[in-house]
Amino acid sequence: MDIVNTSSFHPDYFILKGIASLENSHFLLSIPFCIMYILALIGNSTLVLLITFSESLHQPMYIFLVMLATTDVFLCSTTVPKALSIFWFGSHEIPFNGCLIQVFFIHFLFGMESAILLLMAYDRYIAICYPLNYAMSMTNTFIKRSAVLAVIRGLCLVTPMVFLLIRLPYGQSNVIEHTYCEHMAVARLATADILVNIVYGLTIAFLASFMDMFLIGISYCVIIRAVLRLPSTEARSKAFNTCVSHICVIVMFYVPAFFSFIAHRVGHKLIPLQVHIMLANLYVLVPPMMNPIIYGVKTKEIRHIVFQVLQHFGKTAICQTAFWVLTVHTPD
Repeated sequence: MDIVNTSSFHPDYFILKGIASLENSHFLLSIPFCIMYILALIGNSTLVLLITFSESLHQPMYIFLVMLATTDVFLCSTTVPKALSIFWFGSHEIPFNGCLIQVFFIHFLFGMESAILLLMAYDRYIAICYPLNYAMSMTNTFIKRSAVLAVIRGLCLVTPMVFLLIRLPYGQSNVIEHTYCEHMAVARLATADILVNIVYGLTIAFLASFMDMFLIGISYCVIIRAVLRLPSTEARSKAFNTCVSHICVIVMFYVPAFFSFIAHRVGHKLIPLQVHIMLANLYVLVPPMMNPIIYGVKTKEIRHIVFQVLQHFGKTAICQTAFWVLTVHTPD
């Protein structure tokens, strides 16, 4: 489409095509997208509220969990509403600046989530390997400084990515074969060489995700070695149970992201485009949806709080029903 702003070599807007070759199925695809998005919002919001209002959960592990849940809400909200507007209303246009903002927040929030998962692995490492030093190491000051450093790291790594996209001249084509603005999908529309963008994208992936994955892997190798040295089976089982939910979340976060990353850079000629787009959507939808479920099921303290809340509401509902029955059926 010929809508190029010749003074800046930037299009006024991009066209997000949606899921290639599945345009006729967009409405059907929107149903699982919408359900997963609603579950992610409800689950993570509930988790944040439970931890916030339960003093017994005001511990480092649960504070990190609040940070993770909050990041999950923003991550899926950065992409899914626009995808649903494409599926439901055919709203394919996104302003050039809006597209760059979406690129920034997708990658910034992904980096934040990766950093939080690393902090949670460090928390488990200290709790299991050095339990006597836990209170001294995992202080509120440490948590605040870690959060600030994660934000600074994200800003420093992702901001140049956006400026590298701004510097590029764009030609006649403004159609992005995707449901949201992804860095390389936007860069490939440029008429200039994008080698710098490719190299910088790989650099970010290494400095953030791959480095975090490596450090998490090292942490869990040490944790497993320490757990296997515990004298009793009960102690080993208890230690492993504290890590299971975190390991599940790590796998669900990094595996779809890894396949999407590979598909976008080396597999776009081998993997069908619609498969790649679906993978890219899964890694911003599935972890936010599943994280609160996993932590709710596998974490005893959270399960206990949930049961208490349900019992409270159950008793309240019974009392209200009884009061209504007595009020209605008691003669004046």
